[in-house]
Amino acid sequence: MLSLPEVFYDVNILSVTFRLFLAVIFGGIIGLERGATKHPAGFRTHILVCVGAALAMLTNQYIFESMTAIADPSRMGAQVITGVGFLGVGTIMVTGGQKIKGLTTAAGLWASACIGLSLGIGFYSGAIIAGILVFSALTFLKRFESLIYDLSRVMDMYVELESISALKEYRKFVRERGIQIQSSYLNQTGAVDSGNIGFHMSIKIPKGMKHAAAIELLSDYEGIHLIEEV
Repeated sequence: MLSLPEVFYDVNILSVTFRLFLAVIFGGIIGLERGATKHPAGFRTHILVCVGAALAMLTNQYIFESMTAIADPSRMGAQVITGVGFLGVGTIMVTGGQKIKGLTTAAGLWASACIGLSLGIGFYSGAIIAGILVFSALTFLKRFESLIYDLSRVMDMYVELESISALKEYRKFVRERGIQIQSSYLNQTGAVDSGNIGFHMSIKIPKGMKHAAAIELLSDYEGIHLIEEV
């Protein structure tokens, strides 16, 4: 465990400044990665979440040490976690093809809050290690994740055709190209392009075929208006 002078664990001007400064640094580091990749919650949002969480725990510690020892030192932290959960929902979007975006950003906000809580209570070693791991996961593991997903033969697709009558022919078109359709269902929320018919299908592509090649192959149909992997 990281060992610092006792002054950094008490509630005083030095420890308050140090903890909030670290919250700015770690919240900013995580937020920079999100902002650089054009996600809804970026640099300033993550800083505000991390600093706010740290301040909540500092306030809790101050109440516990200076006013009443019967206060629950974890109560405000629990409320922060709940509040950040609602904030994270605002970063999650569902596209017309029912593709969910923003979950990683929401998780990053939640992790920033947890790091802020750790800093606010003086758990420096946990906050620093977690901050490094969160930043590494967001920055360096994305390529590894993409590589693993690209090796998978199973794909979930969203397709829009001009009419319901074209659906049966398109399913035949897919099978003729050696691609198995494991399941499919019509989109119940309406198509992205008004007047089209949208549907989802789970497919299994031939061994050795890349996802990009499969999408290009499945796009080569006269009546298709939109196709994307979800």
